Amino acid sequence: MNNRSLSRGDAGVIGAAVLLLIFSFLDARTFEQQGYSASENAWSADFFPLLPSVFLAGIIGAGLIVGSRFMAQPVADKEFLGLKLNQWGIALSVTSAWAALWSLIGGPEGLDNGIGLILGTLAALALAGLAAATPMVPALQAPLTSSTPSQPGAPGAPGAPYGGMQQQGYGYPGAQQQQPPQPGGYGQPAPQQQQPQPGGPATPQPGAAAPDPNFQPFWFAVPAARPLYGEDGSPTPVAELAPGTWYLAVEQRGQQLVAQTQDGRRGVLQDTSGIQRG
Repeated sequence: MNNRSLSRGDAGVIGAAVLLLIFSFLDARTFEQQGYSASENAWSADFFPLLPSVFLAGIIGAGLIVGSRFMAQPVADKEFLGLKLNQWGIALSVTSAWAALWSLIGGPEGLDNGIGLILGTLAALALAGLAAATPMVPALQAPLTSSTPSQPGAPGAPGAPYGGMQQQGYGYPGAQQQQPPQPGGYGQPAPQQQQPQPGGPATPQPGAAAPDPNFQPFWFAVPAARPLYGEDGSPTPVAELAPGTWYLAVEQRGQQLVAQTQDGRRGVLQDTSGIQRG
């Protein structure tokens, strides 16, 4: 994966975690009595429980959420004690907000809450909200650095020929060696770009939707990571389409699309809802 896989929600999680780290160095508790005043931050040994339960829990949770975006899919989907890495990140983020709230209302007698704990609580609440809402809110799942069709040379832009995109990455061949395949026939890339598949071409399962004879290949992007299944109907994904990257649709079967990845693999995209056509 790459930075195109980061969503708006991930960016908010990163920002909240950075603020949480900064606020951990500000005053967490203040004490003033009979003319004597003192203050210490969360890193002080006297207030050590604040550090792991509020600040470190949130920062580590954000790291797990964002880090899982850059891991290979088998690693990101692997469960540890029943939860995936991003799910552990969400759990730690919510734990951070929960601990921060109780720290505000349940501090030791004679101590006042400092600006660091107050701001840290706000950051922890924002972190927990973004972490929990991103998997459910489409607006937060939108790619962070995806290009729009109005960009010069982007797919669908006026005057841009098919395959004439100018940015890097699959579907954005700024360099000559990255030119995307031109349709060389019904649903097939040009011969010089096609890569052989192990075991020969897959045949659709009986009862599968017939290909659309009027289909024209086009570029598209997905709003969120989606699996690409084998053309033989196998339930095991052969690849994963990442948001923010343009892929080539080479065939349509009912509501499903046959797509080609940057390394030449082909598969069936079963969920085509919300895709962006180039």
